Amino acid sequence: MPIHSYDTPEQALATAKQFVDVGAQAVKLEGGASHVPQIEAITRAGIAFLAHIGMLPQSVREEGGYKVKGRTQTEAEALIADAHAVEKAGAFAVVLEIVAKETAKQITSAIGIPTIGIGSGEHCDGQILVTHDLIGLFPWFTPKFVSPEARVAEEIRRAATSFIEQTRNGNALSNRFAAGRRD
Repeated sequence: MPIHSYDTPEQALATAKQFVDVGAQAVKLEGGASHVPQIEAITRAGIAFLAHIGMLPQSVREEGGYKVKGRTQTEAEALIADAHAVEKAGAFAVVLEIVAKETAKQITSAIGIPTIGIGSGEHCDGQILVTHDLIGLFPWFTPKFVSPEARVAEEIRRAATSFIEQTRNGNALSNRFAAGRRD
């Protein structure tokens, strides 16, 4: 759910219901133990809930950028506590985003719900790779844990440059691109 759409348990439940009303089968918010009241409000209402801990993309500016979480013992312990808290609150699974692989392994072993890793190593129960990263859509940012399988941004740039050149030469507006009248 969008950041600040779940600041209170009541708001979290209202937002979750809006998603369900338009067809969502589950909802997700970013946060761990600090959001247990919100998670409990959602799960008590019978709405399936997916947790998300580690690097929180919607808070990336506040956190000072994309940084690996769980590198120190203190951070690892906090993430393990978060994982236990969201599990107890009723999450059916937890996303671990950019969590040190050793910490992700500890979390996966410590809880009874599946872990879904995003850049968190091979020990998670499942993996997500954001499509934009997989296809190289943003050439100015590729996460360190991604090896794009395509370079779509380069193809888009090539196609746009070609069209601009054709337009400047008068070729893009030729009859082969124009619709004609029927009378």
